[in-house]
Amino acid sequence: MEEKDVVRALAALAHPNRLQVFRALVVAGPQGMTPGVMSEGSGIAAATLSFHLKELMNAGLVTQERQSRNLVYRASFEQVTALLGYLTENCCQGASCVPAATTSCQC
Repeated sequence: MEEKDVVRALAALAHPNRLQVFRALVVAGPQGMTPGVMSEGSGIAAATLSFHLKELMNAGLVTQERQSRNLVYRASFEQVTALLGYLTENCCQGASCVPAATTSCQC
Protein backbone atom coordinates (compact mmCIF):
# COMPACT_ATOMS: atom_id res chain seq x y z
CA MET A 1 0.00 0.00 0.00
CA GLU A 2 1.34 3.41 -0.93
CA GLU A 3 1.60 6.28 1.52
CA LYS A 4 -0.93 8.41 -0.42
CA ASP A 5 -3.49 5.58 -0.10
CA VAL A 6 -2.86 5.33 3.63
CA VAL A 7 -3.35 9.08 4.07
CA ARG A 8 -6.58 8.97 2.04
CA ALA A 9 -7.95 6.06 4.11
CA LEU A 10 -7.06 7.62 7.44
CA ALA A 11 -8.53 10.97 6.37
CA ALA A 12 -11.78 9.24 5.39
CA LEU A 13 -12.00 7.56 8.80
CA ALA A 14 -11.21 10.82 10.62
CA HIS A 15 -14.85 11.93 10.57
CA PRO A 16 -17.24 10.64 13.26
CA ASN A 17 -20.08 9.80 10.83
CA ARG A 18 -17.80 8.01 8.38
CA LEU A 19 -16.17 6.06 11.17
CA GLN A 20 -19.61 5.08 12.49
CA VAL A 21 -20.78 3.93 9.05
CA PHE A 22 -17.55 2.06 8.36
CA ARG A 23 -17.72 0.23 11.69
CA ALA A 24 -21.34 -0.74 10.99
CA LEU A 25 -20.26 -2.19 7.63
CA VAL A 26 -17.48 -4.15 9.33
CA VAL A 27 -20.03 -5.61 11.75
CA ALA A 28 -22.38 -6.44 8.85
CA GLY A 29 -19.60 -8.49 7.25
CA PRO A 30 -19.70 -9.82 3.69
CA GLN A 31 -23.47 -9.41 3.33
CA GLY A 32 -23.11 -5.63 3.61
CA MET A 33 -25.94 -3.16 4.03
CA THR A 34 -28.16 -0.92 1.98
CA PRO A 35 -28.15 2.84 2.54
CA GLY A 36 -31.69 2.65 3.93
CA VAL A 37 -30.65 0.23 6.65
CA MET A 38 -27.56 2.31 7.43
CA SER A 39 -29.59 5.52 7.61
CA GLU A 40 -32.12 3.94 9.97
CA GLY A 41 -29.46 2.53 12.25
CA SER A 42 -27.24 5.59 12.33
CA GLY A 43 -29.78 8.38 12.18
CA ILE A 44 -27.76 10.00 9.38
CA ALA A 45 -29.89 11.65 6.68
CA ALA A 46 -29.83 9.92 3.30
CA ALA A 47 -28.08 12.76 1.44
CA THR A 48 -25.44 13.08 4.14
CA LEU A 49 -24.95 9.32 4.23
CA SER A 50 -24.48 9.27 0.46
CA PHE A 51 -21.71 11.86 0.76
CA HIS A 52 -19.93 9.88 3.47
CA LEU A 53 -20.23 6.60 1.58
CA LYS A 54 -18.71 8.28 -1.48
CA GLU A 55 -15.75 9.42 0.61
CA LEU A 56 -15.25 5.92 2.03
CA MET A 57 -15.44 4.46 -1.48
CA ASN A 58 -12.90 7.00 -2.81
CA ALA A 59 -10.56 5.90 -0.03
CA GLY A 60 -11.01 2.25 -1.06
CA LEU A 61 -12.45 1.26 2.32
CA VAL A 62 -15.94 0.47 1.03
CA THR A 63 -17.27 -1.24 -2.09
CA GLN A 64 -20.65 -0.85 -3.76
CA GLU A 65 -22.66 -3.44 -5.64
CA ARG A 66 -26.05 -3.17 -7.29
CA GLN A 67 -28.43 -5.99 -6.40
CA SER A 68 -31.67 -5.57 -8.28
CA ARG A 69 -32.94 -2.12 -7.25
CA ASN A 70 -30.70 -1.82 -4.21
CA LEU A 71 -27.15 -0.69 -3.70
CA VAL A 72 -25.28 -2.81 -1.20
CA TYR A 73 -22.20 -1.42 0.51
CA ARG A 74 -19.51 -3.58 2.09
CA ALA A 75 -16.33 -2.91 4.00
CA SER A 76 -13.29 -3.78 1.90
CA PHE A 77 -11.54 -6.14 4.30
CA GLU A 78 -8.61 -6.53 1.90
CA GLN A 79 -7.98 -2.78 1.98
CA VAL A 80 -8.33 -2.67 5.77
CA THR A 81 -5.84 -5.53 6.11
CA ALA A 82 -3.40 -3.66 3.84
CA LEU A 83 -3.87 -0.47 5.87
CA LEU A 84 -3.24 -2.23 9.17
CA GLY A 85 -0.24 -3.99 7.67
CA TYR A 86 1.22 -0.67 6.55
CA LEU A 87 0.65 0.89 9.97
CA THR A 88 2.24 -1.99 11.86
CA GLU A 89 4.93 -2.92 9.35
CA ASN A 90 7.82 -1.69 11.47
CA CYS A 91 6.46 -2.26 14.95
CA CYS A 92 8.82 -3.54 17.65
CA GLN A 93 11.82 -2.26 15.67
CA GLY A 94 11.24 -4.89 13.01
CA ALA A 95 11.32 -7.84 15.43
CA SER A 96 8.45 -10.26 15.58
CA CYS A 97 6.43 -9.18 18.60
CA VAL A 98 3.12 -10.97 18.05
CA PRO A 99 2.21 -14.26 16.40
CA ALA A 100 1.64 -13.98 12.66
CA ALA A 101 -1.86 -12.64 12.05
CA THR A 102 -4.13 -14.11 9.44
CA THR A 103 -4.20 -12.13 6.25
CA SER A 104 -7.95 -12.13 5.90
CA CYS A 105 -11.00 -11.76 8.07
CA GLN A 106 -12.59 -15.04 9.07
CA CYS A 107 -16.14 -13.65 8.81
